[in-house]
Amino acid sequence: MLIGEVARRSGVSPRMLRHYDALGLVRPTGRTVGGYREYTAEDVRRVFHVESLRSLGLSLKQVGHALADPDFTPSALVGDLIRWTEDRLERERELLDRLRAIDASAPTGWQDVLRVVELMQGLGSTSAARRQQAVLTRPEDAPVPVELLAEAVLAESDPSVAGALCWALARSGADAVTALTAGLDAPDVEVRRRAVRAIAEMDESPRATEALTEALTEALDDPDTAVRGHAALMLGRSGVTAAVPALVGMVVQGLHDVDAAEVLGTLSRNPGCADRVLTLLSDELAAPSADFATRVRLIQALVELPGTPVREVLRRLTHDDDRAVALIASAFVTLLDERSPAERDERDL
Repeated sequence: MLIGEVARRSGVSPRMLRHYDALGLVRPTGRTVGGYREYTAEDVRRVFHVESLRSLGLSLKQVGHALADPDFTPSALVGDLIRWTEDRLERERELLDRLRAIDASAPTGWQDVLRVVELMQGLGSTSAARRQQAVLTRPEDAPVPVELLAEAVLAESDPSVAGALCWALARSGADAVTALTAGLDAPDVEVRRRAVRAIAEMDESPRATEALTEALTEALDDPDTAVRGHAALMLGRSGVTAAVPALVGMVVQGLHDVDAAEVLGTLSRNPGCADRVLTLLSDELAAPSADFATRVRLIQALVELPGTPVREVLRRLTHDDDRAVALIASAFVTLLDERSPAERDERDL
């Protein structure tokens, strides 16, 4: 079989077959009278063996070693190939992300491209100071993709750099908060915490998008108390009553309980929500597991609520079996009674 026919059958070019011959990988068994290479069926099989090993990522030198050594065991080499391939894929994924980030910035010239590349290099630095500088020194008119900044926020562990990134993200457009919502579904709890903290620091209201409100509502079931707490406060401040149980839980646990109590007070100005809040707080006050500190926080939360029913609950607590609780309730009842009618009416609105 001459070299042309071998090339047609194997898909390997005549030039490459001659290269294999020169390297000693596949040497044709014979020559014709005219001096042309002549391949046997075994030679062709070896060509396919070479191509098969090359398809796994082996160099020609490694292929030659594998075929020449009868005691060669592939396990170690295959393990190395897996690691090399994983490294290559990771580099290619990084390159793809970089190209997508540049494309998303809609550059109008190579100067815009270079600015985005410079920002990405700065954000990838191991130095927190350099990462922060990369954000703060960016020209105001330089286009930066929101997704790039959001990704950096979710990966940033240094609070100072995270603050700078949130500041830059807030200036990047209306999609800034939406770009962070993906972090609320991350398997890593630290990423979820960064996402919800960053959203809380943004100027936009959770009302801005239905998708954000939905994502924060789902975060109310997060196993992490910090994620639940930030989500509950943001939703409560936007009037979402689904946050009420989580806000009451924050008061019980002492997690930003003052903020939670203020939000509960605001939500209770809605007649449809007031009874629910009062009932939940009262139930927690009566719970056998509630210790003194917890009951004090619950009483303080009650004081934030408008309406006569709150004062009735406090008056009942003035006769509580716990003398300290009764004294605190009495003090708050006196405080509420001393308020002018105008002040009471304003709180009850």
